[in-house]
Amino acid sequence: MDFTDSPEEVAYRTKARAWLEANAPKHPSTASVIGEEGALDLDDMARAKAWQAKKAQGGYAQITWPKEWGGGGGTPIESVIFGQEEAKVGAGGGGYFQIGLGMCVPTVMAFADDATKQRFVGPALRGEEIWCQLFSEPGGGSDVAAASTRAIRDGDAKDADWVINGQKVWTSGAHYADFGIVIVRTNPEAPKHKGLTMFWIDMKSPGIEVKPIHQMSGGSNFNEVYFTDVRVPDSQRLGAIDDGWKVSLVTLMNERLAVGGGSGLDYSTIMKLARSLQTSTGSALSDQAFRQKLADWYVQSEGLKFTRFRTMTALSRGQTPGPESSIGKIIAAGQLQDLANAAVEMEDQFGIIDDPAMAPLAAAFQGGLLSAPGLRIAGGTDEILKNIIAERVLGLPGDIRVDKDVAFKDMPRGR
Repeated sequence: MDFTDSPEEVAYRTKARAWLEANAPKHPSTASVIGEEGALDLDDMARAKAWQAKKAQGGYAQITWPKEWGGGGGTPIESVIFGQEEAKVGAGGGGYFQIGLGMCVPTVMAFADDATKQRFVGPALRGEEIWCQLFSEPGGGSDVAAASTRAIRDGDAKDADWVINGQKVWTSGAHYADFGIVIVRTNPEAPKHKGLTMFWIDMKSPGIEVKPIHQMSGGSNFNEVYFTDVRVPDSQRLGAIDDGWKVSLVTLMNERLAVGGGSGLDYSTIMKLARSLQTSTGSALSDQAFRQKLADWYVQSEGLKFTRFRTMTALSRGQTPGPESSIGKIIAAGQLQDLANAAVEMEDQFGIIDDPAMAPLAAAFQGGLLSAPGLRIAGGTDEILKNIIAERVLGLPGDIRVDKDVAFKDMPRGR
């Protein structure tokens, strides 16, 4: 593991820092974490779009994308460096574009024809259009392959339109998205992983209804999306018919990387809170039980930091990051929940106050407590990621799948 920047990386960091100091917005957008935005703030979105456009103009919007697609033509480690420097100046606002640029558009770039890529890549990169990802369903949980939303061909012609009926749920940003990618069932006679097809869709298409879900954190960024006889041209298909699982894997791997980062709340934040709170025996920081928890969080945070350093080292050397990048989401989301729960309990009866103007640290821990459960589900639950690590990293035997060769239509499902 290498903890230092190479001479080339030092030069790039200096260049990026200078550009950010000259161009970063004084009043940046606040939308930066999936699922935590409250009511849609059009002024905030406008600020985010303006910053995205400025980054695109400077070649910093998607640093690793080829220049012919509007990217910076740079390396993954340069993208990491820019992200670090961008965070230091507080220039957020990536939340509106995270799903599109991190998950949807890369899938379009991998599987769409040239005309489709020419149409969508540039506008998405410049922040002109926003995308959402329509995978989860009420009856599927985290099992994407259990999708039952149907797409049926309207005719026998090879290029006939498809008609989609069904429901998706937990779709982040669907209420403000312009386009989306959707996974649907096109062959119920095949096993569940082999009868899926993916399409890109216009979210303003007739028959699409979006209903925001009010979250316990106070936000409404997740949505239910209903499809009623939604007509989709075959030209909007991504990949081969019934081969949508292969296409979705590209999206899912990008998704788990995108939601694997930390929240910004760590052991140092709760230590700051503990210093400011007084108990009957003195500062909360002097409590031995709390200090033991603090030591555990410190060790956990350091382990997570050095694991991320392994990923950065691989990127710096031009290598593909290993499976350690999958660990980040499990640790970070779980730690956020533990920290927030301990902090709110530490505040005693005042822990119920979630007004940022009144609560300690602008109610950061109250917000973290209410949003952490969602982060432990987004991008795959803890249980699914642990299975992936066990089977694909540690080489342990896989779960027994009795439905592996069963046609989807014959699989038992709830009433």
